[in-house]
Formats: sequence, structure tokens, C-alpha cells
Amino acid sequence: MAYKIKKTLLYVFLILLAITCLLPFLIMIVNSTRSGREIMTSFTLIPGSSLKVNWETVFGYFNLFRGFFNSLIVAIPTTILSGYFSALTGYSLAVYKFRGRGILFGIIIIFMMIPGQLNLLGFYNLVSSLKLVDSYIPLIIPAIAAPGTVFFLRQYVISVLPPSLLEAARIDGAKEIRIFHQVVLPIMSPGIATMSIFAFIGNWNSYLVPLILLNTPEKFTLPVMVASLNSSTDIAANQGAIYLSVAISVIPILIVFAFFSRYIISSISYGSVKE
Repeated sequence: MAYKIKKTLLYVFLILLAITCLLPFLIMIVNSTRSGREIMTSFTLIPGSSLKVNWETVFGYFNLFRGFFNSLIVAIPTTILSGYFSALTGYSLAVYKFRGRGILFGIIIIFMMIPGQLNLLGFYNLVSSLKLVDSYIPLIIPAIAAPGTVFFLRQYVISVLPPSLLEAARIDGAKEIRIFHQVVLPIMSPGIATMSIFAFIGNWNSYLVPLILLNTPEKFTLPVMVASLNSSTDIAANQGAIYLSVAISVIPILIVFAFFSRYIISSISYGSVKE
């Protein structure tokens, strides 16, 4: 009887927690259908009738689909490349013993603790000297070097990869690069997928660096375009349009998380049990 009561209370707590987490998304969707005046004067969870007006307001400031495409141009290559090269770096730091490995790993940890905003001025000067301002290249290439992802995948390799598996592959005559791609990479895939989710979300939501480096409005990523509504002269009337653009911009994040969130659980379970 006591067990059933505890189980019921646990389910009630989890349901309330889920409602609390989903409530902001519900408010965002509802407010995207309401006018700015309604949002500023009242609160309700009942959808309004201003969805078409808000849609027209958004496209009056920018092309939402163009911003969608621009953000995908930045987020997808960065996610793929950072996942692959971080896995390669983390694997080499975990498996190979070479001089300076500890120093290199220490440098990676130090870079994890340095806020990116501190080197923004120097980064802009570098990009400007390379004549890459108003280009997607400085948004993609530097993001490949992700110290946090390297640190996580190094620890993940140590926890899930048995050295005997590598020795067996070497005895069979496999080259090191083939061992990485055919043996190690499938084992690391849950950890890579987990970090790729956060990499995609971070690059999709990136605002400060694209704002500074991109000058052409047609090249703006979606967060920069949405910010133009916040900086408009009629911000109160545009509240519904802001909620609508934010709600649409969240869709790719929800899709990525829905398809790959299971890897978060599997990576945790893989890392907790070492055969």
C-alpha cells in the first residue's frame, strides 16, 4: 500500500513537472495568435484571432524562410564537423600516449572556462584582416573547435571503449584511421549524438557573433532577424509577431531533440556500465 502511494505521488510530481516545462511553450504558441495590445493588457491560454496579422507583420520586416535557410547553412555543417573532429580529438587524447598530452588537455580545459565574449574583438580583427566579414565561413570553421565537446567525448571514450578491442583490431592488421571509423566511431555514436544536439541548439540560437560579422540583411540568421522586431519602433504592437517568429524558430530544435534525445539516455547508460 505504501509503495502504491509513493508511486502515485511520484507520478503526480512528474506530471506537474512536465506541465511546468511545457507551459512556456503553450504561452508562446497562444501569444503568437494574439495581438500586441491583447498580450500587453491580459493573460489567457485561449488562442486569439491575430495569427494572420502577426504573420504579415513578420514578413513585413524580413523573410522568415530566408532566415531559416541561413541558420541551417550555419548550424548543420557546424554540428556535423564539430561532432566528427571532436570525436577524433577526444579519442586521440584518451587512447594515444604522446608527449605533451597532459598539457594539451589542460589547455582545452582552460579554454572551456574562458567566455567567448572576451576574445570577440580580437576575433573580429582577425576575420576582418582575412576579408571574411559578411561571410558564413567565420561562423562555421571556428565553431568546429569545441573544447567542451572534446572534453566530454574524451571522458566518454575512456568509460566505454575497452583497450582489448583496439588491440584485436590492430592484430587483425587494421590501420589506425580504419579502427577509428569502423570500430571506435560506432561505439562513440551515442556520445557524439548527445553533444551534437547541444551543438545544433547552440549554433541555431547564436546571436552575438552573426550580429557582428554579418552586414547584409539577406545573410542574417534567424535570431538576428527576430531581434529586428525587438528593436523596432512599434515594439508593443509587434509582440504577437515576435512570439510567432520565436515559435517558428523553435521548430527545428524540437525536431532535432525529438529524434535524437534517446541518445542522451543511451550515452548515460553506456557510460555508467563498462564491460
